[in-house]
Amino acid sequence: LSYSNKTKKQTNKKTNKQTNKMQIFIVAAKRTPFGSFGGSLKHLSATDLGTIATKSALTAGNITDPSIVDSVYVGNVIQSSADAAYLARHVGLKSGLSHSSTSLTINRLCGSGFETLIQGATSMHVGNSKIAICAGSENMSAAPFQLDGNHARWGVTLGTNLGMRDSLWDGLTDSYAGLPMGITAENLAEKYNITKEECDEYAVRSQQTWAEAKKNGVFDLEIAPVEITTKRGTKVVDTDEHPRPETTVEKLSKLKPVFKKDGVVTAATASGICDGAGSIILATEEAVKEHGLTPIARLVSTQVSGCDPSIMGIGPVPAIQGALAKAGLTKEDVDRFEINEAFAAQFLACAKELDLDMTKTNIHGGAIALGHPLGASGSRIVAHLANEFLRSDTNIHVGAACIGGGQGIAVVLERV
Repeated sequence: LSYSNKTKKQTNKKTNKQTNKMQIFIVAAKRTPFGSFGGSLKHLSATDLGTIATKSALTAGNITDPSIVDSVYVGNVIQSSADAAYLARHVGLKSGLSHSSTSLTINRLCGSGFETLIQGATSMHVGNSKIAICAGSENMSAAPFQLDGNHARWGVTLGTNLGMRDSLWDGLTDSYAGLPMGITAENLAEKYNITKEECDEYAVRSQQTWAEAKKNGVFDLEIAPVEITTKRGTKVVDTDEHPRPETTVEKLSKLKPVFKKDGVVTAATASGICDGAGSIILATEEAVKEHGLTPIARLVSTQVSGCDPSIMGIGPVPAIQGALAKAGLTKEDVDRFEINEAFAAQFLACAKELDLDMTKTNIHGGAIALGHPLGASGSRIVAHLANEFLRSDTNIHVGAACIGGGQGIAVVLERV
């Protein structure tokens, strides 16, 4: 989508091309730290995590009366909490929104956090919303083991058992293509002649750039600290738990491939299984003026594209190309790219196909370091890119992710 309104004209800063634009702004963007698998956040449900991020975003956006928010969209993939069916509604109500607000829980797999922005903006475009919570949340540590309801409810036949399935592993496997996600990355490595050494080197880059960014306070604006109760009292979690910046290429070179003999994907060159949430507040220009809100970025365009499921990781390429085309931009106009690092091989394939400048791509680490809580990663990337406008002089940022099953999603943000 690109967002137009016949009553408002906007001149693109890069192209000087005047187009009709509906002004949709990000007025706040926060995320929790990402907890490691079985780590500090494991006992907080996706609803809890989404609520923490949303309350923090409301505070950051100086929205003292949450009742002015009319819509809630929350992305979630592996519905691991008892109230998962009510996730978006509960996040809204627990964050102080009025009963008259509406809610929708969304599953576009790894693109779910991005998708909530598309849904929120579309709702504004057709006049159904003025201020929307667009969030993503995931507790992967709590992913349940599942029983087949037909067996459990109606009886087990002689010679069989109840047989539990791991919903986490099922969520990371495309049964239509008959492939776990790791094999799709191996397919890209073969297609683009990407070596294990290149993957190891990139994984170390992700870890080290995260560490440098953390040391320099880069994440301070986006982080919503989480208070948890431990046996020793209250603990504040304010740092991502998954990164291992001390790792080296030498150490990674000793790890064996997980999915394919002589392959490139190891535990260290894949995104981490984690828990976390992010929350973005979108508002129309009318709402910004009416409520005295302060935009930190403008949502320019979005794109969702399909691709071959067996190389699903290449999805960000057509998505980015489509989103830039809608905005009247080229990749040379972009100051920052953030592509979700599902796997090092997958990211490197996208970077090669797009011929990206690595000095402005994933410069603060990515999912290999931070982790990839499925429904939350898009929200994490948007929160990071939006807040980066506050601490840099850049003008155009692009965020994207691949999507299991063969899709890609991208958003274009602009400085205001």
